[in-house]
Amino acid sequence: MIETLMKEIKDTYNIVFKDISLLEQAFTHSSYVNEHRHLELTDNERLEFLGDAVLELIISEYLYHHFQDLPEGKLTKLRATIVREDSLAMFAKECKFDTYVRLGKGEENSNGRTRSSLLCDLFEAFLGALFIDQGSKAANDFIYQVIIPKIESGAFSHEMDHKTALQEVLQKNGDILIEYRLVKEEGPAHERIFHVEVNAGGTLLGVGSGKSKKVAEQKAAEVALADLKKKNQC
Repeated sequence: MIETLMKEIKDTYNIVFKDISLLEQAFTHSSYVNEHRHLELTDNERLEFLGDAVLELIISEYLYHHFQDLPEGKLTKLRATIVREDSLAMFAKECKFDTYVRLGKGEENSNGRTRSSLLCDLFEAFLGALFIDQGSKAANDFIYQVIIPKIESGAFSHEMDHKTALQEVLQKNGDILIEYRLVKEEGPAHERIFHVEVNAGGTLLGVGSGKSKKVAEQKAAEVALADLKKKNQC
């Protein structure tokens, strides 16, 4: 199991653990430890504790720098949405971590492998193990691969949906045509960068770039909102 897991995270995230025992611990549930006491294993609960703190810091720093127009209350609400149980369980599944976690027979038979709370803890335990093994940069890089793209596409809350926010600002005094136009694509097929501009009433309001048209449109709307705010128009 561990060899397959190591190959999975190397191929997908370019992560190679120096201390394999940390990786094994991250994927060992307490139910497995209880059923294999003779092996003197350690479960992933302490790593989960650390990973939770690492995750919250990385996400907090990202939100602080990238959403400067949001007040503290909305930043807190947004962070809570991103790091909540069902969100982290989803990330664990997308990373295929549910395939590799070691469970006791009872936990396995009760569908523990699909339980959100267990998968959430597993994701945090992996992050904690990665932080110990390779430091904050590796943990940061992993989060930027797995979670940040979802944040940038506005997947978590209305506070991040810049397109909706821009529409509300521009149409508060009546309907106005808002258009997003792809102006350029560049880079190889697997690392394509899209450049989009947003126009309203024939006026260019902002330009944004991203790894998908959807992300680029959100960026363009974010730029437009920031510019309107500077001009005290929103």
